[in-house]
Amino acid sequence: MELPFTHKPGRRERHLRRRHENPLFAWPPKEVPPEDLLAAQQADHEEMEGFRRDFRALVQKAVALPPDAGSEVVLGLKEALERQYEQSFGLPETHTEERTAIRKLIALIMQAVKRAAGVDPLARQELAEEEEAREIHFRLLEQPLVADLLHPASPIGPDQLAPAVLSATLDEVAAVLQILDPEQCAELAEQAIRLLEERAAHGVDVAAARRRLDLILASLGVEDAPRH
Repeated sequence: MELPFTHKPGRRERHLRRRHENPLFAWPPKEVPPEDLLAAQQADHEEMEGFRRDFRALVQKAVALPPDAGSEVVLGLKEALERQYEQSFGLPETHTEERTAIRKLIALIMQAVKRAAGVDPLARQELAEEEEAREIHFRLLEQPLVADLLHPASPIGPDQLAPAVLSATLDEVAAVLQILDPEQCAELAEQAIRLLEERAAHGVDVAAARRRLDLILASLGVEDAPRH
């Protein structure tokens, strides 16, 4: 069945597209009901409208911030901006302008924080490490699967992680492996191996998925996926 998926979907619709007629998620493969797709699209759109309202309010709050605002207020605003930035990657359409504005506001806040830290070398080092971690985090969010997994209301349940990763692009898989610890990667590898063995036994072509599994195993220091 051809479903009317949108060109730039939100996180809910993205996950339905991953699952639709995908033998890695269910055997036999299942179609996504049209009513589920419509509900996901509506929910994604409503979340986008809420994001836009919250974004405008945050910008107004940042503009109205007095010069003598306390550190608790300033850091609270920075954290809210970071959450908005994260949320934008789970929304339909592109939000380049909003992300650019958020980055600029965060940079201004960090400048103020650095001035307050003065020449304290430890404080300066901690701020530098925080900025580096934030840049890495923001870069990983550009991969849709990472954004969907990290969302507080992720549409991807634990039992769907393996099929989602095995269906992802190679760039998405590499990014996902950066947000998992070694124990989680090992568990993912075990689930992926079992899943591919089961689907291969049903005659499913798992060659592309095996390349994703090889990336997972390589992150664990294992050279190649088992072949059966």
